[in-house]
Amino acid sequence: MRLVISLSIIMYVLISCGNSDHSAKQIVESESDQDTLRYAQESHLHNIRQLTWGGDNAEAYWSRDDQKLVFQASNEAWGADCDQIYYFDTNNLPAKGEIPPLLSTGKGRTTCSYFMPGGNEIIYASTHLVDEKCPPVPERGPGGKYVWPIYESFDIFTADLEGNITKQLTDFPGYDAEATLSPQGDKIVFTSLRSGDLELYTMDIDGSNVKQVTSDLGYDGGAFFSPDGKELIFRASRPKTEEEIETYTSLLEQGLVQPTNMELFICNVDGSNLRQITELGNANWAPFFHPDGEHIIFSSNHKSKRGFPFNLFMIKKDGTGLEQITFDETFDSFPMFSYDGKKLVFSSNRFNGGTRETNIFIADWK
Repeated sequence: MRLVISLSIIMYVLISCGNSDHSAKQIVESESDQDTLRYAQESHLHNIRQLTWGGDNAEAYWSRDDQKLVFQASNEAWGADCDQIYYFDTNNLPAKGEIPPLLSTGKGRTTCSYFMPGGNEIIYASTHLVDEKCPPVPERGPGGKYVWPIYESFDIFTADLEGNITKQLTDFPGYDAEATLSPQGDKIVFTSLRSGDLELYTMDIDGSNVKQVTSDLGYDGGAFFSPDGKELIFRASRPKTEEEIETYTSLLEQGLVQPTNMELFICNVDGSNLRQITELGNANWAPFFHPDGEHIIFSSNHKSKRGFPFNLFMIKKDGTGLEQITFDETFDSFPMFSYDGKKLVFSSNRFNGGTRETNIFIADWK
């Protein structure tokens, strides 16, 4: 996670192929159908199951007991004109066409959901307090380049599994979003514009004890904790030249970020020992730690000359041992390992019948 991202805008340039006509339960039960969702080179992935059909579905994340998934989706058939938050019980998946339980208000735009300790509440960001309508999607930036909106109306909330908001955690002017929790359940990391730049912050799970983590110029976001809760992995842009700095700051004044050049960074939770672990070029993002604490899976288009495809890669946290994990022709991103390390959930445009649909998939990890 973990910035607001309109996958339909990204995907309009992507070309996809194939689709399945079975229900979610049939996909889970049918080995032959599962095999058709995997490319031959994807040796780490087995028994891939498709969980959604239609719309833009992304940022699916596990509960601590690996029994539930919370995710964001926009789907006109569900009455969601822009991203709202839903969840799955992986032991009782809905059939194809069945709408999963809605956990957000259905108002405004939401993003970046994650399970709170105990699995009975979630955290997410929403714009609904400022406007119940979906905020406008920005046009492309200078030169037609793709941009992400940084909605100042985003604040962070918790809600129960009935969709009732239980607490507002941030109430600071400007963008607050991209929240995730430590595996220990005691800290939240999020991205905020409260300093005038997009930086990482931590807070306790009740919203108190807010501390700034990063301070270098550039967008810092999509952060996740290491399994031991001592480190953060995140994506960042680092404008250096006068032209890059001018482009970044001028776009930020308009509430925009250009995410075409990002690398992965690691630091301690207090911001110390900051180091860059990729120098691949293009966009490297959506990083997540493997449960061993030594490897990181992420999405990247560094091999791409036209901006796509995006595929999943794995790298050691010292920046060595880069390995390609998925081999899709369009878009694979938002990976998260289950806490026991046995499964991987991710979003993909694979086998979607040539549409712009982005769906959620689960694979056994080997």
